[in-house]
Amino acid sequence: QVQLVESGGGSVQAGGSLRLSCAVSGGSYRMFLGWFRQAPGKEREGVAAVLTSAGDTYYADSVRGRFTISHDNAKNVLYLQMNSLTPEDTAMYYCAADRRSLPLTPDYKYWGQGTQVTVSS
Repeated sequence: QVQLVESGGGSVQAGGSLRLSCAVSGGSYRMFLGWFRQAPGKEREGVAAVLTSAGDTYYADSVRGRFTISHDNAKNVLYLQMNSLTPEDTAMYYCAADRRSLPLTPDYKYWGQGTQVTVSS
């Protein structure tokens, strides 16, 4: 059983930055850890993912170059550094984990409770 707890959301003006954290417990070796987001009235979408054993990273086109995903193996914490934020990035952000290869597909088995990110213009 994997448990995930997000933190770090908040409100920021356009152009600003936020860093989300996700504490992972229950093991994360050779696992896909991902960040997803869901805005009101929209489907949940994959933002970024990392394969913990190899360090391979995956990004949605909409965030590539602005967001960086990383995993601290020692602390077992997943991060999402978000720069140059725009109002379109406003959403509930979730971290998720799965051993299957589903980098940006929102069908992960384990999910956190989410953290809200609001970007104002």
